[in-house]
Amino acid sequence: MGWKSKVALGAVGVVAVLAGVVVVRTVTFKPPAQAGEVPLAAARPFDAARAAAHLGEAIRFQTVSHQNAADNDLSQWDALHGWLQATYPAAHKAMTREVVGGHALIYTWKGSDPALPPLVLMAHQDVVPVTPGTEKDWKHPPFAGVVADGAVWGRGAIDDKGSLIGLFEAVDGLAAGGFSPKRTVIIASGHDEEVGGAGARAVAATLKARGVKAWFVLDEGMVVVADNPVTQGPAAIIGVAEKGYGTLKVTAPAPGGHSSTPPPQTGVTTLARAVLAIADHPHPMKFEGPGADMLKSLAPSASPTVKMAAANSWLFSPLLVQQTAKSPAGAAMLHTTIAPTMLKGSPKENVLPQDATAWINYRIAPGDSSTAVMARAKDAVGDLPVQLAWERQLNEPSPVSSTTSEGWKTLASLAGNESGAPVAPGLVIAATDSRFMSPIADDIYRFQPITLSMDGTKMIHGTNEHMTLANLEEMVRFYQRLVETAGR
Repeated sequence: MGWKSKVALGAVGVVAVLAGVVVVRTVTFKPPAQAGEVPLAAARPFDAARAAAHLGEAIRFQTVSHQNAADNDLSQWDALHGWLQATYPAAHKAMTREVVGGHALIYTWKGSDPALPPLVLMAHQDVVPVTPGTEKDWKHPPFAGVVADGAVWGRGAIDDKGSLIGLFEAVDGLAAGGFSPKRTVIIASGHDEEVGGAGARAVAATLKARGVKAWFVLDEGMVVVADNPVTQGPAAIIGVAEKGYGTLKVTAPAPGGHSSTPPPQTGVTTLARAVLAIADHPHPMKFEGPGADMLKSLAPSASPTVKMAAANSWLFSPLLVQQTAKSPAGAAMLHTTIAPTMLKGSPKENVLPQDATAWINYRIAPGDSSTAVMARAKDAVGDLPVQLAWERQLNEPSPVSSTTSEGWKTLASLAGNESGAPVAPGLVIAATDSRFMSPIADDIYRFQPITLSMDGTKMIHGTNEHMTLANLEEMVRFYQRLVETAGR
C-alpha cells in the first residue's frame, strides 16, 4: 500500500471516528437547563372581565416618564396609588404598603415561616410617551384603556401595567379566598424604569438595609414566543441575565473658524473617522453564555440538524454563530453591541465646529465589562485626536442566574405548564428594574407570562400596544399559581 493510500485510509478513519463522536453526543445530549418536576398549585377561578376593566382603568393614569423629569405629572402617580388601594382592598388588608424614593412602592405579605427566603415580584408603574403626531395611527386612543376586539388597548398595556395589574388581581384573589403564605411575598414597583430606575434603586437599598435575601426575583423581560425560529413553534424564554448599558461620548476638539478656509481635517472629519473606526471594530460573537444556552435548551424541540449542531458545539460553533447572527436580535444575544446614535457639530452650516461629538450606545454582554469595552474603543481609534468618556450612568452586565436552583425549577415548571411550550434560559438585551436587585438576590429572572409572536413584540413602545384578554388571563393565573406554589 502506497503512502497516498495510507493517508487516504487514515483520513477516512478520522472522519469515521469524528462522525461516531457526533452521533453519540447527539443521541446522549441533554439540555443545560431543565424544568424538573415541581408540584404546582392549581389555578383558581377569577373574574377575567373585571381584570380587563381594571387594566383599562390603570392605563388611563398617564404615568408617563419623560426624558426631562420636569415634564412628568406626578399627580398621575399619586392617583394610580390611590386607585390601587381602592380597587384591591383584600390585597391591601393582607400586605403592608410603603412608598420609597418618591413614588416607588413596596408591598410585603408577611409569611408564617420567617426561615423561608421571600419571593420578590416586580412590575413598574411608568410608561413611555406616545410619539407626538402618531396618536391618529392608534385603533383606540392610547390612554383611553379601551377593551375591544378581544384586547385591552393603550400605552403600558404590556409594558408594564399589564404585569402590575396581573400581580394585584392574583394577590387580591388569593387574599380574599383566605390564602395565607408561609413564604413572605414582596411586590416591588418602581416608578421610573423607563428613565433609569431610581425608584428600583431605592427599593433595593431599603430591602438590603433590612437584610432581605430573596429566594428569587421575577421581573419583566422575556415572553413565550409563539413562532420561535429555533423550534418553529412556541417557546417560553426566561431571562437569566441582562446586558449592561453604557453610552460612550466621543469628542473631537478642533480650532473652529470660518468654513470658507477649512483645514485639511476638521473636527467633523476626525469624529467621522473615529466613529467608523469604533463601529468597524465590533466585539466578536461567541457561542457561549445565556444566548448559547437558549439554543441548546431548545434543541430537543428543534430539527435533527439543529440538535446535532447544539450537541456538538465544540465542532459546529462557527456555524451556530453564523446562523444565529442572521437577525440583529440573534446577533445581539452573542456579543456586546455598538450603536452610534447621536451627533453634534457646529451650530451653523458655515462655521467650523470647535468640537464635534458623537454618542455611541453599548449593550454589554455578560463576560464583557465597561473597562474592556473602553479599551477596545481606544484601540480602534488609535492615534486619532479624540477624547473618549462614559456618559452619565453606566451599568455593568448582570450576573447570570442559576438554571439548577429550586427557584428556577419552580418558575420553569410553571412556565412550561401554563404555555405547553419548551422552556429555555435567555439573555435580555434591553434593561429592566431588576438589574438593581443583585444586592438582595443571587437569582433574578425576567419573564412576563404572556404569548407574543416575533412581530407582535414590535408594538411594545410602539403604536397600538395592547394586551389580549387571553394573555391577561394567562398572566393573572400564572402569578396566582406562582405565589401559591411558593408560599404554601
